[in-house]
Amino acid sequence: MAGFDESLAALLAKRIEGCRGLLSAERLSGGASQETYRILIRSDAGERKLAMRRAPGGAAAPATAGQPGLATEALLMRAALAAGVPEPEVLWVLTEADGLGEGFIMEWLDGEALGAKIVRDPALDGIRPKLAEQCGEILARIHAIDLAATGLESRLAQMTPEAFVRQTWQRYQALDTPQPMIDFSARWLLEHLPESYDESLVHNDFRNGNIMVSPNGVVAVLDWEIAHIGDPMRDLGWICTNSWRFGRSELPVGGFGSYADLFRGYEKVSGVKVDPQHVKFWEVFGSFWWSVGCLGMAEHYRTGPDKTVERPAIGRRTSECQVDCVNLLIPGPVALIAADAKKSSVDMPRIDELVTSVRDYLRDDVMRVTQGRTQFLARVAGNSLDVVLRELALGEKQRARQTERLRGLLAEGGDLESLRWSLVRRLRDNRIALDQVGLAEYLREAVVNQAAIDQPSYSGLKTALANARS
Repeated sequence: MAGFDESLAALLAKRIEGCRGLLSAERLSGGASQETYRILIRSDAGERKLAMRRAPGGAAAPATAGQPGLATEALLMRAALAAGVPEPEVLWVLTEADGLGEGFIMEWLDGEALGAKIVRDPALDGIRPKLAEQCGEILARIHAIDLAATGLESRLAQMTPEAFVRQTWQRYQALDTPQPMIDFSARWLLEHLPESYDESLVHNDFRNGNIMVSPNGVVAVLDWEIAHIGDPMRDLGWICTNSWRFGRSELPVGGFGSYADLFRGYEKVSGVKVDPQHVKFWEVFGSFWWSVGCLGMAEHYRTGPDKTVERPAIGRRTSECQVDCVNLLIPGPVALIAADAKKSSVDMPRIDELVTSVRDYLRDDVMRVTQGRTQFLARVAGNSLDVVLRELALGEKQRARQTERLRGLLAEGGDLESLRWSLVRRLRDNRIALDQVGLAEYLREAVVNQAAIDQPSYSGLKTALANARS
């Protein structure tokens, strides 16, 4: 780490006006795809806080069509600030000579960026009812940015809705895992593509958790790393995706506002009438896209370079997104599989007792004596062990039930893996209709019960079970 500190200190002294030395550089929790640091320097005016975004591990990753790179992200933030979007000022874009990898340094802004706190913190009670309309206004300003004048036109990929669906579907297929609800959702999206749209800059990750909020409102829009040129309604649908409501599913816009508030703010600034069905397409796409993104995090753990405990934990969240697709596309009756209460007396201690002891150690001992990112990752690790415990209790019965269902639906034999692959291939080459008798019932049951293993407190699971009772 000494090399990192020395390189950073040298850069700050050279490029940040008034800097007299580096006091600290702390990597913050979260930021699964990029690293974020809080930097404290000594300056002519006293202590000053800055922020740095950097590629994982300091790698100088080349820009791709899906991720234009952190240098372009810095340009996007500068263009947005000039257009009246709340943003921190970008102070320096890292170069190869700086020895820190790809990234940039910006001013530090105070505010809350954790989505769960934004929807619950009493300090934000006064501004929370106004946030959805503010988000609509901000998105309208983003979508009005002149791509040619800013130089972004030549640096960002263009993406039609169809291309975006197909690209995401292909990215999932390359992961080589049979997830039938993802294929079902892809088919539905391709059959319900928007008929027309006015192309613009798309932030592509505008959501609760990527905005910074103070009691005065939104103070910054964060994480521009996957921006592109395409259908602006993608941004409106994404902020409504249930993954980013943080348990407040009754408030579809980020867990803090209504569709009507979001649309009103957007229409007031843009002059463009919002079609709710157009936004719904992108809300479905949001859950589909993030279900694939979660799997990608698990794949990233396998391939590196950032093998943190956070990535496989996010991978298991794919079932949350899939249950949201169930609720949007095929809601209906579903039942949870009950755990077998019988415990083995042969092993002492049992596997579940070993796992529980490690989980409790992380929560009761490690978290008590740590802070910051280490404490955050200890919590993540404990949550992952909870998934293991539920898998031990429910997994065998869930897999047996899926196998039984699929044999009836597909009229063929085989184990669960081969049957899931058979269904996935039929969905991909249109050999099974989306309204095939028994298909929705199988998908609901399989996805809901997997979500009960992965995250039983997820709001989308509660919605699915409420739909079953209504």
